Amino acid sequence: MRRSEVNKIIADAKSFMGSFGFQLPPFAHYSPFEMKATMRESPTIVTSRLGWDITDFGEGRFKEYGLVLLTTRNGTQADLAKGKGMVYAEKIMISRAKQYSPMHRHNIKAEDIINRGGGKLVFELFMSKADGSIDETAEVRVLTDARERRLPAGGRLELSPGESLTLLPGVWHAFWGEEKDVLIGEVSSVNDDLTDNVFRDPIGRFSKIEEDVPPVHLLVSDYDSWLK
Repeated sequence: MRRSEVNKIIADAKSFMGSFGFQLPPFAHYSPFEMKATMRESPTIVTSRLGWDITDFGEGRFKEYGLVLLTTRNGTQADLAKGKGMVYAEKIMISRAKQYSPMHRHNIKAEDIINRGGGKLVFELFMSKADGSIDETAEVRVLTDARERRLPAGGRLELSPGESLTLLPGVWHAFWGEEKDVLIGEVSSVNDDLTDNVFRDPIGRFSKIEEDVPPVHLLVSDYDSWLK
């Protein structure tokens, strides 16, 4: 992806989120210079990898395979291991109409995915075998707003605005906006996008950026190289 494309995607995302009355945290607006200053004064934003994540999953076709994510809070693996402290995370995301987020699961993270507004959010779901691979035959059991739902392997589940889906570790899932763009909330245990995403197909979790213009805002994947 070109940096100019990333800049525009973030600008459009801010507008879309704002249309639902969702107010962004201050660091979502920081310039690279402000992020560097913040890292010196309060490094938690960077160490917890809070901020923007624009991914095309290494496919180079963002409109077809992609997702906009903003991590707004994130706890620590140390607290999660202790079972107390800041053991939670939150994201706000955008899935554009017909924009596919590839099939994956998590080893550790449990998450509630919430349709915060827009169109219907559609999931394709599988359970895991003992070795963690996709079980093509097992019945899928998940909770939608505390109600148990049962689907055949590979079954599709739709969430209308206001509805949510609980995904426990090991549940394979892919999702997309059905007819309209969707604003998505995620409330989860501590998030680790570096090690806790297991994809069915070999893909890249983060986008490769062509620096054709300066960044307006840094991505979380920029932190290691831009904030040294």
